[in-house]
Amino acid sequence: MLKEYLDSVEFAYPQVLFLLLLIPVIAGWYISYAHKLKASLRVSSLKSFHNTSSIKSKLRHLPFVLRLMVLTLIITALARPRSHNDEKNVEGEGIDIVLCLDVSGSMLAQDFKPNRLVAAKRVALDFIRDRPTDRIGLVIFAGESFTQCPVTSDHATLETQLAQVEGGFLLDGTAIGSGLATSADRLQSSEAKSKVIILLTDGENNGGLIGPLPAMEIAKTLGIKVYTIGVGSDGYANTPILSSDGQVVMQQEKVNIDESLLQQIASETGGKYFRARSNESLKNIYGEIDEMEKTKINTTITRKYTERFHPLALIAIGLMLLELLLRTTVFRRFP
Repeated sequence: MLKEYLDSVEFAYPQVLFLLLLIPVIAGWYISYAHKLKASLRVSSLKSFHNTSSIKSKLRHLPFVLRLMVLTLIITALARPRSHNDEKNVEGEGIDIVLCLDVSGSMLAQDFKPNRLVAAKRVALDFIRDRPTDRIGLVIFAGESFTQCPVTSDHATLETQLAQVEGGFLLDGTAIGSGLATSADRLQSSEAKSKVIILLTDGENNGGLIGPLPAMEIAKTLGIKVYTIGVGSDGYANTPILSSDGQVVMQQEKVNIDESLLQQIASETGGKYFRARSNESLKNIYGEIDEMEKTKINTTITRKYTERFHPLALIAIGLMLLELLLRTTVFRRFP
């Protein structure tokens, strides 16, 4: 118990603790004095001392021990033991970001572990957690687009919405233009100094109400930087396909990514195009984007102290009263 108490406190005036060196000095003096007193006591007979082994005799030094304990506690209390609690305030010029995620059927291909969609969700989650001062939103698209979570600083809600993303929720297809346009619309009213879209897809545009190039022009007009990521290995990938009889079968599907389109979108909006061929490369891409889009963060730590000397003072008072009681009753001396 004492060890736990000492481990949890620090001392405002640790130099006062040097006074504890007086304790063994006083104890040594007392032992020497008691020994001399005992040696000088001479009596003609020991008949009167047959009860010297009584409890009272054995405990005759207890008042002195209590006094030493009181002195130890008072010195420790004067050193002002205290504990502290640090409150961290993080402020900064955040960036408004929209994660634009392809959730089409081909994102279930298993050239990533366990598949492209789950791998993309995992690195997106890490990205969100690494940017506490940014407002981030989530747009998903397949044959159409949908705002899964508006741009928000409530990252707990955003993480919940990201976890709920599944393939097959939207009309199948790859509407890159619709996804980009919806993402740009989410940032239209943003007053942030920097606005970013991270668009991730594994295919070619084949649907939607707006084409990729008009959507790109909207992003340019709004001053939005677009980072594009093409996801998929080279060649063919094992992909779940719904057969004519309603059964899900695995089939080798060719990886088709419109890299020239993604490069154009990134280049003309001031962003950069990346190609992810594995889980590790996808993770590294998000890490690179994180480095390129750094936010200015100011961290202020406020330390609050709680005084912890009160228990020591109360125990010292209690022991002092006990010692006084014993001296005036059990160990009272008569002239």
